[in-house]
Order: sequence, then structure tokens, then C-alpha cells
Amino acid sequence: MRALADPTRRSIFERIVHADEITVAGLTEGSGVTQGAISQHLKTLKKAGLVIERPQGRNVYYRVQPEGLEPLFDWMSHYDRFWRDRFANLRSLLKEIDT
Repeated sequence: MRALADPTRRSIFERIVHADEITVAGLTEGSGVTQGAISQHLKTLKKAGLVIERPQGRNVYYRVQPEGLEPLFDWMSHYDRFWRDRFANLRSLLKEIDT
């Protein structure tokens, strides 16, 4: 979760998701972030298991590794059950107040 807490890194991750595969140069283009900063963010995403790289000639292509999101999904699933129960209780309470 820490890897996706940074808004710039989250934006980079989302661009990779939508591009299927993309290079550092592709990520730098139009981002307003330097190539060095993009590389640092990619290093963090790679270390977190969220992206993988595929070298091809002089280019390195990055793509999302969906398995890297499993811990986040598991954590959010726990809170999904929590909030579902809370909303069900709120719905019941509102119905009681309405009648």
C-alpha cells in the first residue's frame, strides 16, 4: 500500500495499467516528471511487486503484475465486510426513523 500512497506513483501505475506495456520514455512524455524520477518510482513499484519489466533491445517495457495487488485486495476485502454491515445497520435505522 505504501508504494501506491504517493500520488505521482499512483498516476504512473495507472498509466501502465492503461497502456498494457510502456517504456520509461513513454511514461515521461507529457507527465511533467523527469525521467530519473519516473525510474525511481518504477523501482519502488517493482520492489513492491506491482510491475514487472521486459527488456527488448535498448528499451525496457513495464507492465502491471496483478498478483502484486493481492495484499491490498485482501486488506480491502476485510473492510468491505465491515462497511457492508455498517451500511445495513444504517439502512435499518433510517427505515425505523422514516416510519
